[in-house]
Amino acid sequence: MNKPSYTRYWFVGGLLSAVGLLIFLWMVRILLSPEAEDFRKIGKAYESTERIIYPERGNIYDRWGRLLAGNMETYELGADLRYVSDPQTIAATLASILGVDYNDIFALVSEEWTSDLPRYVTLGTFIDPEKIKQIETIQDQLDEQRMQSSRRRKKDDQMPNLDGVQWTSMMKRSYPEHSLAANVLGFFAYRERENARGYFGVEEKYNQLLTGTPIKYDDALDPYKIKEIPNVPPGASLVLTIDRDIQAMAEQTLSQHIQNTGSKSGTIVIADPETGELLAVAVSERFDPNEYWTYGETFPGITAYNRAIGTTYEPGSVFKVLTMAAALNAGVVDPSTPFLDTGVIMVGGVAIHNWDRGAWGPQDMTGCMQHSLNVCLAWIAQELGPSRFYEYINSFGIGHLSGVDLAGEVSQPVLVPGDSAWYDVNLGTNSFGQGIAATPIQMVAAISSVANDGRMMTPHVLKSVIDNGEQYNNPPQVVGTPITAETAHTLTEMLATSLEKEASNALVEGYRVAGKTGTAEIPGPEGYLASATNASFVGWGPADNPRFIVYVWLEQPQSSSWGSVVAAPLFSEIVSKLTVLMDLPPDSVRQELANQ
Repeated sequence: MNKPSYTRYWFVGGLLSAVGLLIFLWMVRILLSPEAEDFRKIGKAYESTERIIYPERGNIYDRWGRLLAGNMETYELGADLRYVSDPQTIAATLASILGVDYNDIFALVSEEWTSDLPRYVTLGTFIDPEKIKQIETIQDQLDEQRMQSSRRRKKDDQMPNLDGVQWTSMMKRSYPEHSLAANVLGFFAYRERENARGYFGVEEKYNQLLTGTPIKYDDALDPYKIKEIPNVPPGASLVLTIDRDIQAMAEQTLSQHIQNTGSKSGTIVIADPETGELLAVAVSERFDPNEYWTYGETFPGITAYNRAIGTTYEPGSVFKVLTMAAALNAGVVDPSTPFLDTGVIMVGGVAIHNWDRGAWGPQDMTGCMQHSLNVCLAWIAQELGPSRFYEYINSFGIGHLSGVDLAGEVSQPVLVPGDSAWYDVNLGTNSFGQGIAATPIQMVAAISSVANDGRMMTPHVLKSVIDNGEQYNNPPQVVGTPITAETAHTLTEMLATSLEKEASNALVEGYRVAGKTGTAEIPGPEGYLASATNASFVGWGPADNPRFIVYVWLEQPQSSSWGSVVAAPLFSEIVSKLTVLMDLPPDSVRQELANQ
């Protein structure tokens, strides 16, 4: 019997070993080749995809918990270029359902992806959930058709598909009250997720708090490597000092008065003088922040988004409150100090006249305020002297930012002795609010010291922050004490008496209020305008225990140029409604209850 031959086995085994060795060497060559890094990048790209989870933006509520800004669920639509094989079908489908341009979508999804290009392109944002359902239905239909025809079609046949199309849930900022308090809230503008942010007002000032912290994570494409999606807490929510009902009342009343007086614009600020809380800030230029892209149409050119904090103007005679407060506090005058008004006074070689160019004869300080005598206030400023006068103006915060927590606040510096543009006459004109500019919020902050025992509070709209289930209150802050409590009480009584003596249009039935009108000329390129004024009124009450301060400004009213005719009645109407909304009983009822 012959021995078996193993030659062919050795031959086959050797051949297979050689092939295996060759494959191994070829793999080593590939791994060490210059192109190896490119292969690794391509492989890594298919292992996982980096995603960013954006927290839900925090809500904004009024002081009673009523929603002013929230979020609604929508979708972001995009495409992963690695998987797109039929850009024509994608473009046609989205053009039909979303009403977008076919060519724009086709250009985005037809670009061939390479490892050095972004693999994800955004095709649409804030897509309605119903439209996403339509896209999903079409995608399912196309996938089913492709599966049914898979056996019949040739290898290179291309079936219509939506491969690569993706959608992810996203929140759209929603303002359920539309234009209400829009100038306080600001708006949230979304262009790209990385650049989305708040603009103006609360949305910009507290953008970081509201936004929260996005989290990046790798979403594994290998089902065996999938990890749990990290939990991302929402941004902080804010509770404002704004009262929705008071804000709505102020806006509606202002709009009606602008129409009745033919004013170019108007502003109303309502605050609590004891805390600095802003209960309402109403301006005439408003728009719906749900349609933030129309911003430029509502606020063309240099128009401030919120005139209460973003526009300075010469306030006129309401400024006399500060001049008189300074003089009383410095002991230069008291309510009974006599003054003989001749109708003119020389300051720095320039003649200053009263508003009516008349002479009012013997007066005391209450009479000077009652009749709003420019000559008397200019004399008071001279008695104070430039140094003390401007020290008080500075302590009242005029010329400085008030610190209000709304984005967009501006300020105009006050000219003082030593500045090249300051002249001796400025002391006289500044005393009654001409040649000096401030924003309504600065005037409210300054004059609120008279309504708050001499303490000046920082005006603010943030009442509390809600973060991670905890509520953090925002305490009131005292800016300073420019006058004493005695001065504040004395001046409040003087101004309440002056309104009663002249039977002012600002009086409110059942409530004793203190206040001052203002009518100011408007500066132009070649001097003050001949036939245009700013009409203002500032008032607070109840006079014995102030719970509110209201500032009114009407720009260039046409029905009358005088603050006493157009601004004072607006104050009265506002306060009449405000006392109801604040549940403030009339003085007689309140005093009767206090005596029981």
